[in-house]
Amino acid sequence: MQIENGKVASFHYKLFGEDGVMIEETGEQPMLYLHGANNMITGVEKALAGRTAGDHFEVTVTPEEGYGIAKPENIQRISAKYLRHAGKLRPGMQVPVQTEQGQRWVTVRKVGLKTVDVDANHPLAGRTLRFVIDVIEVRDATEEEKSHGHAHGPGGHQH
Repeated sequence: MQIENGKVASFHYKLFGEDGVMIEETGEQPMLYLHGANNMITGVEKALAGRTAGDHFEVTVTPEEGYGIAKPENIQRISAKYLRHAGKLRPGMQVPVQTEQGQRWVTVRKVGLKTVDVDANHPLAGRTLRFVIDVIEVRDATEEEKSHGHAHGPGGHQH
């Protein structure tokens, strides 16, 4: 069975940055997702299309088909008082902030005495990424998974 819209695929992956350093990998449980439901970065979803259980492959994903281009306007200097809840701040930390659109996670870039420079871009925005993928299983999605728009079960979304 091939991965296509309406199918649930499970796979293991290793994610590497441009420098060849591994950023993350699946643990014991494979990643589980509903193909065609727009809950996977475009570059990986395109590379998975047509694959079958047992396939092993690598794909390089550009920022445009990954986590987007880093936008300079998403880097802002804010008053440190808005981040008191996060404790002692250090560059690289990810902390929640309240915005007009609700809570959003930002990465601390620089900490001053009264201000903090934060980056609201996705931490992997602007990076070319390499995924090493092993497809474990492909199955038909249940009606419930299709109506919810995501896979259920280990490695997928649980209710």
